[in-house]
Amino acid sequence: MASATASISSHPAALRDVKAAARIGAVRQKVAVTPSAVAARGQRARAVRPLRAAEPGRQPVSASAASAAPVAPVADEVAAPVAAVDYEALAHELEGASPLEIMDRALAMFGSEIAIAFSGAEDVALIEYAKLTGRPFRVFSLDTGRLNPETYQFFDQVEKHYGIRIEYMFPDAGEVQELVRTKGLFSFYEDGHQECCRVRKVRPLRRALKGLRAWITGQRKDQSPGTRASIPIVQVDPSFEGLDGGAGSLIKWNPVANVDGKDIWTFLRTMDVPVNTLHAQGYVSIGCEPCTRPVLPGQHEREGRWWWEDAKAKECGLHKGNIEKDGQAAAPKSANGNGSAGAPDIFESPAVVSLTRTGIENLLRLENRAEPWLVVLYAPWCPFCQAMEASYVQLAEKLAGSGVKVAKFRADGEQKPFAQAELQLQSFPTVLLFPSRTARPIKYPSEKRDVDSLLAFVNSLR
Repeated sequence: MASATASISSHPAALRDVKAAARIGAVRQKVAVTPSAVAARGQRARAVRPLRAAEPGRQPVSASAASAAPVAPVADEVAAPVAAVDYEALAHELEGASPLEIMDRALAMFGSEIAIAFSGAEDVALIEYAKLTGRPFRVFSLDTGRLNPETYQFFDQVEKHYGIRIEYMFPDAGEVQELVRTKGLFSFYEDGHQECCRVRKVRPLRRALKGLRAWITGQRKDQSPGTRASIPIVQVDPSFEGLDGGAGSLIKWNPVANVDGKDIWTFLRTMDVPVNTLHAQGYVSIGCEPCTRPVLPGQHEREGRWWWEDAKAKECGLHKGNIEKDGQAAAPKSANGNGSAGAPDIFESPAVVSLTRTGIENLLRLENRAEPWLVVLYAPWCPFCQAMEASYVQLAEKLAGSGVKVAKFRADGEQKPFAQAELQLQSFPTVLLFPSRTARPIKYPSEKRDVDSLLAFVNSLR
């Protein structure tokens, strides 16, 4: 541990967690838990499924047990009184806590009635944090039947590394059969991913959570700034029900909500945690094989998911209670009159012309332009637009004085129907070149948004 501490001295978040682990007295590979200690932590009127933690002298339960019905109530158990918890106040209290401290609090409060949701990506950090607390813990995962082979191999590696059995949840075979026979294997490319995700992910998750009182997720605010920017550390789950049923019966913990992705990777490397080999191939956010691809230079991590859909559709429904939607709060119009402005404007540079609706309509009408125009259709809240801001501004500066005008048009809000009908907008960002002698704009066809790729597109059509 001394060498690990020395290697991360330049990373305060990781160092703080190692020190916190030492305070908790939990940097251990195995933890002996006596039956009396487990019972004392909170007897319940209802028994729950066995733990999946690595415990000496205890055989792991097979993965098939994950889909079994909860064990019947134990007659001689006496329900201990549970004090009411103000989870909003608790979230505020833990706002500055490290992920390890948050994980320790969650496991201490719920014992065997809480489990980690593991997707097979960098959220393996949650399992490492749980191990460092020294407490028993459970892990479950959703096997959709469409995962990458590398993800299945990673599941096996994680089980062996931590000495655990992941509790796999599977979709209902009848529902999958009906969906595929009715609409085919790849219907999500045509009518959106929500229906497939509902069958393969959301409903199996709902069944899994019905056997718990709390769950732990790897959601981070920086994963999708447009939809996950307000994730609390802990909350009453607004979408799913727990063991007792009804609203308020399930608690949701997000220990890494305030952690940047780069800090997660610093922690994983420091602790020598196994990772999915897809990450080395350019995959950042990993889901089902048909709906996940590597991200390219200048792209946000979520752009590798459901890339054919609008930026705000890049959620599968597992965390719908944390998604921020348009229209939740009124916002003033932006300077160019292009609708609500909840986020600061982007592509701000003297080299980038900001077009109004009238300006781009005039540009669209011209058949013989004096010079070509490159225009990005964007929304400032879109993480994929934010990711390409630096490269687009750099391109504009390179093209300054070359005879090519570089501009931007905010195409969300009230301008979106117009942009979809007249400017070929399908998702943000969309880049158009208005040639000097051609009326119809030409849409940039590639997902590569680095300076060289954009410049090659412009030069090939000037």
